[in-house]
Amino acid sequence: MSEGDPGADVDADHAGEAEEEARPEWDDDYVDRVADRLQFNYDLERDYRAGGESFDLYGRMDMDTHKQFIHPAITYGHQHSAEHLFARRVDRVRVSDLERLVSLAHDLAETWVEPSEEHFSTDFVFVLVAEELPDDVRSFVSGFEDRTMLKYGYHGHYEVELAVVVPDREESVDSGVGVVDAFRLWGGEEAEDGFLGRLRGLF
Repeated sequence: MSEGDPGADVDADHAGEAEEEARPEWDDDYVDRVADRLQFNYDLERDYRAGGESFDLYGRMDMDTHKQFIHPAITYGHQHSAEHLFARRVDRVRVSDLERLVSLAHDLAETWVEPSEEHFSTDFVFVLVAEELPDDVRSFVSGFEDRTMLKYGYHGHYEVELAVVVPDREESVDSGVGVVDAFRLWGGEEAEDGFLGRLRGLF
């Protein structure tokens, strides 16, 4: 347990490399199937704790980009982006639960985000897997926006994103979370293609 430039070259640490790597396994069949979709792009952990909160699944994806000048050995414009994904099952979800996670993200940003000229973005994504989706939660998540600029954007930014998924009812809501497609197992290949397409767009 643990607490688009045509001249751009992209080095992605977890950019869908087709390497068979061992990953954690979950007793929860739904979460385990989601992990199948995430495993080649995220470093995954189970039973993860952060800031006093526990999560069934944690995933981290790091991306480094740079531009190339004339020769591959001559590069500039290095930038780093990261995404921290937290997911857990809950019996019920309330707006106050989501607000608590937003506060957690801002607390984590104090120590997890390293502002610099090379830092482009850090995303904190929270996905709650619930049994139902109350109207007030749907409204809160669909209208949620939270982006913090660092040194007026010169040191990049960090963003908090939310999603609630109800697998048994095949419904979900998110604040613009691309990775939520990985949680829509009922969408079949179409949902998975949407998730992979987002990643290809990043790289």
